[in-house]
Amino acid sequence: MQFIIDKLEAHQKFFDKISKNIYLMAIKDGFLAAMPIILFSSIFILITSVLPLVGIHIPAGINDWCNKIYNYTMGFVGLYVAGTTAKALTGSKNQHIKGGRFINSTSTMMASMCGFMLLAIGTTKSGAYIGDYFGTKGLLSAFVAAFSTVAIYKFCVERDITIKMPKEVPGAIAQNFRDIFPFSFSVIAMGLIDALIRFWLNVPFGEMLTTLISPLFKGAESYWGMAIIWFLIPLFWFMGIHGPSVVKPAITAALYGNTTANLALFKAGHFPYHSLTENFGNFVGELGGTGATFVVPFIFILLMKSKQLKAIGKASVVPVMFAVNEPLLFGAPIILNPYFFIPFVLSPIVNVVVGKMFIDLLHMRGFMYVLSWALPGPIGIFLNTNMQLVSLLLVVVLLALDTLIYLPFCKAYDASLVKQEAEVDAQEAATDGVELAGATAGAATAATVSTTPETATTEETSDPEAKKLDKQVKVLVLCAGGGTSEQLANALMDGAEEYNVPIVASAGAYGSHHDILPNYDLVVLAPQVRTYYDDLKADTDRLGIQLVATKGQQYIALTRDSKKALDFVMENLNKKDDEKKDDK
Repeated sequence: MQFIIDKLEAHQKFFDKISKNIYLMAIKDGFLAAMPIILFSSIFILITSVLPLVGIHIPAGINDWCNKIYNYTMGFVGLYVAGTTAKALTGSKNQHIKGGRFINSTSTMMASMCGFMLLAIGTTKSGAYIGDYFGTKGLLSAFVAAFSTVAIYKFCVERDITIKMPKEVPGAIAQNFRDIFPFSFSVIAMGLIDALIRFWLNVPFGEMLTTLISPLFKGAESYWGMAIIWFLIPLFWFMGIHGPSVVKPAITAALYGNTTANLALFKAGHFPYHSLTENFGNFVGELGGTGATFVVPFIFILLMKSKQLKAIGKASVVPVMFAVNEPLLFGAPIILNPYFFIPFVLSPIVNVVVGKMFIDLLHMRGFMYVLSWALPGPIGIFLNTNMQLVSLLLVVVLLALDTLIYLPFCKAYDASLVKQEAEVDAQEAATDGVELAGATAGAATAATVSTTPETATTEETSDPEAKKLDKQVKVLVLCAGGGTSEQLANALMDGAEEYNVPIVASAGAYGSHHDILPNYDLVVLAPQVRTYYDDLKADTDRLGIQLVATKGQQYIALTRDSKKALDFVMENLNKKDDEKKDDK
């Protein structure tokens, strides 16, 4: 087992490089920006599809209204993602452009969306437009449009290919003229690509991509394909790298496209057979978060003897139920813990294979909605099959299998911790006699010391109330998806309110921070995104913002104790003030 750990650690730089790829990050951040649209539209499709199952029939007019909202939100998600992905990639590219130049992110968004229209929209022989590729079917066209647009803009900006205006022209107007050439080149390039594909294959570009990559999707949806996918996701996370950010961008189009296809099949009266869908991964492969850890806190609480594991179980049980399992991953810890390597990568594989068998053999419906990833897995499984009863059997089977897989390894780890805790207790018992013998002298000394001004000053400075700030300080906590960062932000806000310290904390996802970054004084990186420290520091140094990264157990401790979280921030703010004084 240690041999495997050593081998994985030896390649950690390579894994870090993959996770920091700006194109994969742009896809992830582009989807993250579009998630409000996706989640909002899901409410309306649930109204029209789920309510009739429980005997509630809504009027036809309201049903049509709900479908209209869904069609013009989720139905155009490809168009929206083309813009958000281009904007995210622009932010990354701007970090590496020299000479004080920059790419206009608003312009790349518009150009990418225009290019997407040229790539995605097809026509029939009669000349009628086909809009099937506006939604999830057009995601590949969205990515091609976004990547190509930003590349063309970068080429033009670096070589100063632009229309130069006199210095007297206001900057906002001059910027519009500077963007004319790259905008024109980008849109024309997308039009030429579409024309070439039509001339060659007589199909629009969006349809060509779907046709060429469909064999890959079919391979990914096989038992072996899905097993490999949900082996790699926890494998990367075990190394401390956010696995979904590395693996899922490559299959994003299939995940959402198959979800849309399942819903269309179900509405047409056919069986929704696709298993490779977004929520199938969330609720089955990642039941309770990456590594299928839903059952682990309950195992810790009910079956373990170690004080540490029982405490971690109680602290993490609620977050894990909502798929926020970082308190468990870094608190137990599971990350890079040889006891948990096998169950952490094996449970997701077993889950997706069993889940696919339920669809193929027991005719459980494939998942047809895009629900929030934070929905508790058992509930999500039930809702996503349109409340099919056989899905409840799947929930029971998955929870039982995951318990059987994790339990032996949890027991082995528990035994080692119980032994360590027993040794610590024995050492403490041995020192109790010495402490008791010196209690009287110690009390007298303590009384004397407590009356000295120096000690009083020290005690005061350890109290957050005594640490005054001249102005309000804004703190931004960044993690991979915004879930873990919310915990520390909440702890900071609680501490600031309790001790009356003017600190405001917000949570965010790394990659979606470019626009809001200038609004903050201090940025705290959660453990899973600490590998981006050097990239982010270039931006924070330029803006005069302080940046600090945290480690696993340190971060978990801060989220649990509002005073510790506040002390941590104050300590880092004081460091910055001391550095300024030294510079003077």
